[in-house]
Amino acid sequence: MSDIRVHLIISGRVQGVFFRHNTMKKAVELGLKGWVMNLPDGNVEAVFEGIPQRIHEMIQWCHMGPPFADVRNVEEEWEEPTGKFSSFDLRYK
Repeated sequence: MSDIRVHLIISGRVQGVFFRHNTMKKAVELGLKGWVMNLPDGNVEAVFEGIPQRIHEMIQWCHMGPPFADVRNVEEEWEEPTGKFSSFDLRYK
């Protein structure tokens, strides 16, 4: 099965609640590659590459997030996978 790629912007109360750390933990658990980072506007941005079933599971998780998050919106942009990621990383702006 071919990999797919999605680029997400997650908004709501998603900073200061360990959203990035838990996103990385879940992505690694699912065998996904890509990155996650906080944005200056209070949102979280993430890119995931992997098999479709796991990507869709990750998107569902992002709609809820960790226990203290209050996710209001998840914007999805589907892109062509690049295959350039070797792991899942935290990024800093």
